[in-house]
Amino acid sequence: MAPRPSLTRRRLLIGSAATLALPGLVGAAAPSPRDLAGVTLRIGTYKGNWRALLAAAQIADTPYTIDWRELNNGLLHIEALNGDALDLGSGSEIPATFAARQKANVRFIAVIREDLNNQVTLARKGSGIESIKDLKGRRVGYVRGTTAHYFLHKQLVEAGLSFNDIQAANLSPADGLSAFDRGDLDAWAIYGYNGQLARTRYGAKVLKTGKGYLSGNFPIYANPKTIADPLRRAAVGDYLLRLRRAYAWANANYLAYARAQSAETRVPVGDLIELFNNRSDDYAVLPVDARVIASHQEVASTFAKIGVLDGPAEVAPFWDTSFGPLLRSAAGTAA
Repeated sequence: MAPRPSLTRRRLLIGSAATLALPGLVGAAAPSPRDLAGVTLRIGTYKGNWRALLAAAQIADTPYTIDWRELNNGLLHIEALNGDALDLGSGSEIPATFAARQKANVRFIAVIREDLNNQVTLARKGSGIESIKDLKGRRVGYVRGTTAHYFLHKQLVEAGLSFNDIQAANLSPADGLSAFDRGDLDAWAIYGYNGQLARTRYGAKVLKTGKGYLSGNFPIYANPKTIADPLRRAAVGDYLLRLRRAYAWANANYLAYARAQSAETRVPVGDLIELFNNRSDDYAVLPVDARVIASHQEVASTFAKIGVLDGPAEVAPFWDTSFGPLLRSAAGTAA
C-alpha cells in the first residue's frame, strides 16, 4: 500500500483540484487543463520570490507555460505591464500609486500580506539616538518614493517632526548600506535584507518597524488584456490559487523555502530564517476588499500632500475585485 500523504500534502492535492475547477472565474464552462496547454503567462518575479516559492512547494507543474521575467523593482513590473510585455507582476502599494497617478494600463487583482518587521528605521550604534524624536538635526538615509519614504514620513509626523527637521539623504539601498558602514548616516529607513545586514554587521538599533504605518498589502499587478481574455484569465486564476497554497506551505516549511531563496539570492539561510522568525504576520494571498483600497488611497493622498506625486491619484478604478470569489472559495483548501 502506498504511504498515506501528510496533512499538508493532502491539502495541496485538494487545492490542486480546486485550482482546475476555477469556480465562478469564467462562467459555467470552465476550461480544462488541455484548454490551458496553449497559454503562456509572462510573470514578473524577484530573486528568491515566486519562481523559487512555487518550485520549493512542488506546485510549479502548471497546465500552462510560465515565462518568468526577473524584474527586481516594482516600477519595472508596472512599466512592463503597461507596455504589454508582462501579464502578472507584483510590488508594494508605492509603484501602484505612481501607476494610478499616471493612469497606467494596469489592474490590481489581489494582495500578498507580507512582513512589516523587515521595514525598519535604524539608529547607528553609538549615535545616542533612542527614539524617532532624536532624529532632529541628524543625518537620516531613506529611499525616495518607496515604502521607506512613506513610513519615515509617518513616524516623523507622529513624533512632531518633518523631513525639514532632519538631514535627509536619498540613497539607493546599496549606497545607503555603504553610507551606514562609513558612518555617514546616523539613522536609516530601509526595507528588506539590507536592514538585517545593518543590524548584524554594524549593531544598528531598531527604532521603529513599518508595522502600524504600512498596511502590509503588496498588490498583485495584472495586464488588463490578460484578464479580459477567457483562457489567460483562467490561467491567472489557477496561478493565484497556486500562489496562495505556496505561501501557506512556506509558513509551515520555511526552512525549505529559505534554502530555495538562498540558492537564488545568496543570502545566508540563517539570516532568512531570522527574518522569518521575527515576521509581523504569516504570509498570505488575499482578495481585494474596501479596506485594501482605502489603505492604498491613504498612501496616494499622503504622497500627493508631501510632493512625491505631482498631483492627486484616485486608486479605486485600478482595483479589480472579480477574483475575490475565487480566492474566498478556496480558503478552506489552502490552509
